[in-house]
Amino acid sequence: MSQASITAAGHVDAHGEAHAHHHPTALGIPNQKLATWLFIASESMFFAALITTYMVFRYRSVVGPHPDEVVNIPLTTVSTFILLMSSLTMALGVSAAHRGEMRAVGKFLAMTILGGLGFLVIQFYEWWHLAHDFGLTWHTNIFGSVFYILTGFHKAHVIFGMLWLSVIAISSFRGTLRKEHAVNVDVAGLYWHFVDVVWIVIFTLVFLLTEAGV
Repeated sequence: MSQASITAAGHVDAHGEAHAHHHPTALGIPNQKLATWLFIASESMFFAALITTYMVFRYRSVVGPHPDEVVNIPLTTVSTFILLMSSLTMALGVSAAHRGEMRAVGKFLAMTILGGLGFLVIQFYEWWHLAHDFGLTWHTNIFGSVFYILTGFHKAHVIFGMLWLSVIAISSFRGTLRKEHAVNVDVAGLYWHFVDVVWIVIFTLVFLLTEAGV
């Protein structure tokens, strides 16, 4: 077999593998994207259960502190704004991937990661503030338990998202990210937007409603 034949065969095999990797389902959705949507659906139910548990038990503590004594709306609003801005840079990264501007993808994802980091720094400071100034830890009372569990799981999802985006950003900066890999950026973007939406719900129910006396 000639060298040209071997090269051609290798090209066909590689193309076939890439095509199979992103082959659409019967619904016309790439396999990766469908799997991500299913994962998001399962995680949505998980967070719905956590949020429901929080709403049921938040005011059942016999001893304080209670929610209305510790919520910090200004600080949490800043962290929420930062996370929402990271969703914007994520969307810009996805758009750049579809245009084939893969170097720009890395820059936008780096900004998204920095946004996630800024959010986490403020959130972990808030945890320290609650424990240091109010004596509220996860075992202080029922409110503390459900609050730390809910916000802790959300932080874990943010950290996972940052690690995922870091892998893609590194690939972009190394020049190994190609336009045919845009679906990888797509699914990472779906996950990041999901994390943002979950936080908006948490911010509304855990902080804003408490501030409003609901």
